[in-house]
Amino acid sequence: MTTKKSSIQHTSDNELTHSMAHYLLTIHKLKETKGYARVTDIAKDMGLTKGSVSTALNNLKKRDLVTEDESKFLSLSAEGHEQVHSILSSRTLLYYFLKDILEVDDETAHQDSCLMEHLVSEETREKFFRFMKNVATGTTPKLKTELELGHFKTPDDFYKAQKGDKYLE
Repeated sequence: MTTKKSSIQHTSDNELTHSMAHYLLTIHKLKETKGYARVTDIAKDMGLTKGSVSTALNNLKKRDLVTEDESKFLSLSAEGHEQVHSILSSRTLLYYFLKDILEVDDETAHQDSCLMEHLVSEETREKFFRFMKNVATGTTPKLKTELELGHFKTPDDFYKAQKGDKYLE
């Protein structure tokens, strides 16, 4: 049996970790609020040691996401800015979807959107935006899905019935 290689990049292939995303977001926030970001500022904001922040920043610098000038001030590179805007867009869409559409409580919506923010592909984010816009403007077409949810009375029934699906092959 031969397996087909997919051209789709899976979330596990995404090189930006949850931790890296938070460093980028913190640098962005500090630059926006204070006008500068240094290792000590990031450590204080994130509640970490300067040593662990320095180690993480070296990794981000190697990936060309963060730059540091001769005065030790940190900035996001153009790619770092792209990543931050991608993360913030995904987090915002996810948060309001969870809170307003699914009616998840605020704290859970915040935590879950934070966990998922850096895993969403560009294609999914764009389609998610269109879906949310359609929901918000009342122009959502009838949902079409191969998932036969009508067979289940409750989410628990669905949960207990899971054995996998053809997409998992």
